[in-house]
Amino acid sequence: MLVPVRAADVPDLARFLRDADLTVAGLDAPGLRCWIERDDDGAVVGSTGYEAGDDGAHVLVRSVAVAPDRRARGHGTRLARFALDRAAESGAITAWLFSRRSGPFWQGLGFAPADLADLAGALATTQQVQLFARTGQLDVERAWSRPLVPTC
Repeated sequence: MLVPVRAADVPDLARFLRDADLTVAGLDAPGLRCWIERDDDGAVVGSTGYEAGDDGAHVLVRSVAVAPDRRARGHGTRLARFALDRAAESGAITAWLFSRRSGPFWQGLGFAPADLADLAGALATTQQVQLFARTGQLDVERAWSRPLVPTC
């Protein structure tokens, strides 16, 4: 079961995301909405979330990860859809993300390649965009986007 990340969950989530080779910057940022799933022993086995831009119309999908022993069974799709649905319910109209390795996965969820400058402009104040711009990683990333439709 997915539950919202609380302050006490951030260290466990950060370890989980580092192991998945995902960005951990801003996990405590006010605009970040994150959820985790734990197994019966309390270990994080899944995570998902998004970081909202200032206008609320654009979100950056972040922290979608599945424990290695649970991959290739639909968990990633379920987690990604959960974040996309929550973002649409919040009023966002466009979802964006960075991915150099998982393009086919995201294309299966309706994402298409996007212009990095468009992503950076729409989400300039998000933690991840600011980090990538500061470190030069923005220049080597691949951007993806898709429209969001509320699932009412």
